[in-house]
Amino acid sequence: MTQRSDSPKIALITGGSRGIGKSIVQHIAERGSDVIFTYVQNQTEAEALVKEVQATGRRAAHLQLDVGNISQFANFAEQLKGVLKAWEVEQFDYLINNAGTPGSGLIAEISEVDFDQTINVHVKGPLFLTQTLLPLIADGGRIINISTALTRVTYPGQGVYALAKSGLEVMTRYLAAELGKRQITANVVAPGGIATDFGGGIMLSQEMQDFAASITALCRVGQPDDIGGVVASLLAPEMGWISGQRIEASGGQNL
Repeated sequence: MTQRSDSPKIALITGGSRGIGKSIVQHIAERGSDVIFTYVQNQTEAEALVKEVQATGRRAAHLQLDVGNISQFANFAEQLKGVLKAWEVEQFDYLINNAGTPGSGLIAEISEVDFDQTINVHVKGPLFLTQTLLPLIADGGRIINISTALTRVTYPGQGVYALAKSGLEVMTRYLAAELGKRQITANVVAPGGIATDFGGGIMLSQEMQDFAASITALCRVGQPDDIGGVVASLLAPEMGWISGQRIEASGGQNL
């Protein structure tokens, strides 16, 4: 059982059942790759997305995972191996660390519990999940970590979230340097404001969408497909010379 050069590529997306993650799953599948994605609680949403992808002729599977709980990772890797074995391969090609939580709160007020949760989900989790899965990522593969425009611009109440995402961005550069010998690239995609239910759906309100449009060169709030398309494009063969980079997809926010 080997990874044939002519086999469809396989992508693993964390937090792939909704919002930006769902769009990433859809765009990657549309471009011809098979997809495995994780969800935390809503199995019904996950199953619906699997069926949607399978209807296009691509293979799809979902696995439950809380990226903030590192104790789950060894068992998750075994479950992933089971999916790959069923697909008659031993490795996958693309890892997209997308799962996240808002982690908002003023620095003067945030609790240690909330701080730890934000760091676990956005830094510690992606680091140790990537470490756990490295033997399963094929040489020549790609790693994409999802960050935020908030590592470049400042809004009170987003400091700890931005701090965590800044750590993720630094980690990405080191992954690029350390995995280059295996021809594995690592890059960051940093969205601006996106109209999803993330953070309680704050960006779905008309007030916030109007504000986002007022500070964005393209004069509108972002949509999940704006990010899903960017991530999928970075997996294309002609993007193989890009590594260690932060690509902001914000429509020109706060230029």
